[in-house]
Amino acid sequence: MELSKDYREWLIGIKDKIRASQLKAAVAVNKALIRFYWELGQSISQRQTEWGTRFLEKLSEDLRSEFPEMKGFSVTNLKYCRKFYEYFSDVAEANQIEKSPQPGDESAIGPQAGDQLEAHPVFNIPWGHIKLIITRMSDKPMADFYIGQTIQHNWSRDVLDLQIKSNLYSRKGNAVTNFESTLPKPLSDLAQQTLKDPYVFDFLSLDADYKDRDIENQLIQHVSKFLLELGKGFAFVGNQYHLEVGGQDYYMDLLFYHIKLKAYVVIELKNTRFIPEFVGKLNFYLSAVDSRIKDESDNPTIGILLCKDKSNVEVEFALRGLNKPMGVSEIQLVGQLPDNLKSSLPSIDELEAELNKLDDRN
Repeated sequence: MELSKDYREWLIGIKDKIRASQLKAAVAVNKALIRFYWELGQSISQRQTEWGTRFLEKLSEDLRSEFPEMKGFSVTNLKYCRKFYEYFSDVAEANQIEKSPQPGDESAIGPQAGDQLEAHPVFNIPWGHIKLIITRMSDKPMADFYIGQTIQHNWSRDVLDLQIKSNLYSRKGNAVTNFESTLPKPLSDLAQQTLKDPYVFDFLSLDADYKDRDIENQLIQHVSKFLLELGKGFAFVGNQYHLEVGGQDYYMDLLFYHIKLKAYVVIELKNTRFIPEFVGKLNFYLSAVDSRIKDESDNPTIGILLCKDKSNVEVEFALRGLNKPMGVSEIQLVGQLPDNLKSSLPSIDELEAELNKLDDRN
């Protein structure tokens, strides 16, 4: 591309901006970098109409030549910068910024406007996370959800990728529960948002003839992944947790303590379709924990029933009138996997067929 005076002056401004961002990075590495990418993306978006798409190749070449020690000036990353700005182009408007910054034009944005710009949560997550979000979803509320969860739980990029693949946005808070009638606000709302439906346990590797206990054992073996799927705040207490009631021995599948809810959580696993009788046994366990384990400072014990399948109407009827807080969710044993891995795992239909065989034996 034939260089114009306008381009050369603009390029000088870009270089000055890079040097300025290098100094700022010593104080706030990530925020300075993300803000620079935002400003660069804005300028590219506005200039591209004038100079066309091919100028990105020239810009990449010039910046990499001037700053060989810095990464992030490939054509691909420059396109990400443009997409980043265009994806969140409403940030400036939402924060009442009348004039957004231009690379090389320090007078275009004052400290107060810059503070408003960086107040948006997206400026508090790493660039790799941002690229993942803007390329994997077109729904802004969904993007805002994953940005907020990343900040709240300090997710790595791999964990964010896993949560996006497992569609956490659609699953979180969707379990059928009776929390509204059994727990006071805001505890009921917090407990509702703690549960998911379904729970995705695609990290399990099960033989064809697996049983209830096989699922439980593998969840314990992969307890770190299990806790990640359960969500932040769960502390593992034990499996097949023993309780003695009326001279009889009882064993709960899984017992947790939720730090934020300040409550014990009993989880029962059923590799069959939901039936109302399951609720009665879980209600019994909750009463026993409240009586034998719970401290006076703890909130009421919460029950989670995980089953292979359920009818929401049946669950709602089964939970009516109970005074113990509990929720019912489905288990999804195989989630979204690469095609080259799917062939090595049993399909959903195969799993269901084997579960039906197990049901027939029982």
